[in-house]
Amino acid sequence: MSIPFLSLKDITAKYADEIHEAVNRVVDSGWYLQGEENKRFEQHYAEYIGTKYCVGCANGLDALIWIFRAYIELGVMKPGDEVIVPANTYIATILAITENGLKPILVEPKFDTLEIDDDKIEEVITPRTKAICIVHLYGRCAYTEKIGNLCKKYNLKLVEDNAQAHGCYALIDNGKLIIDNLRRTGSLGDAAGHSFYPGKNLGAFGDGGAVTTNDEELANAIRALANYGSTRKYVFKYVGRNSRLDEIQAAVLDVKLKHLNEDNAHRQKIANYYYDHITNPLIKLPKRLPDVNNVYHLFPILCERRDELQTYLSENSVQTLIHYPIPPHQQECYKEWNNLSLPITEQIHQQELSLPISPVLPLREVELVIEMVNTFSLSYKGV
Repeated sequence: MSIPFLSLKDITAKYADEIHEAVNRVVDSGWYLQGEENKRFEQHYAEYIGTKYCVGCANGLDALIWIFRAYIELGVMKPGDEVIVPANTYIATILAITENGLKPILVEPKFDTLEIDDDKIEEVITPRTKAICIVHLYGRCAYTEKIGNLCKKYNLKLVEDNAQAHGCYALIDNGKLIIDNLRRTGSLGDAAGHSFYPGKNLGAFGDGGAVTTNDEELANAIRALANYGSTRKYVFKYVGRNSRLDEIQAAVLDVKLKHLNEDNAHRQKIANYYYDHITNPLIKLPKRLPDVNNVYHLFPILCERRDELQTYLSENSVQTLIHYPIPPHQQECYKEWNNLSLPITEQIHQQELSLPISPVLPLREVELVIEMVNTFSLSYKGV
């Protein structure tokens, strides 16, 4: 039996009738951009996340770009200002910052949580710091009360990269909710960027993204920037771009949004099975969070012999992926950072391997994955 990392075909088949109905409705409507499907999805997604406003856009990278660009247009930030960001994030988070002429300040994560180390943030805050951008990486909530307090203390914007955590809630600390009323990621800060790339927990049939916020002025600026800079037809307040969510993607997302909690619950069931049954001493598992704080977009494990483990699993028909093989500060596009020493980030990127997890992965296949992970040994030499 071959166990895929993620079967988009099977995920689509799960809700095929509803999706076909939604797509046909758009096709038959004759209206394919900026119509009722967008309005409906934006309203439903804002309600789901817990914000007043949702603005659809072309993809998750653009969502983050427009947040920082809007803050610049509104005079909150200016090129050269600093944004604190985790060093081990996917590169899109950092691209959104540098795209706007802002300066990323890379902060190491904690090895056991894989999320930004809130104990290392205050020491890098300067008079030029204007925001902290947290990333709910792998579907794990990155927010902490300490981060929230630092934003208040230094008057910083809190921007969330929620590309991997649709449906996740704020962290619980020692059994007590940090955020009242179980607020979801994407509503914890001043603005959040969301990706609807097909493989996400809430995935479209192509690229798609959105910004959520409670700030009406910011939402209006982002909507204009993503529509050529236009505040009304043929009137252009900003030098914008075309970055819009199309009607078919909005319709598909609205269908899948209704099932997101159910899908996340299945991911959590799989993850708990992994936690309870992976016993190989060569494998390290990230700190286990309450289900409410992790929607398991990915299930990362850590292994010093990661590449050999991946080969072993592949030979035994288990597909895995690495998230991510090269950290941002070692990428060629950021040559000025190539000599930085970020040992925790580098260790994570050298050891991380993501196991199969999805809303359609059967538990019998999860058991086979666990069997293969647990039988990997020091004696394995590969082929």
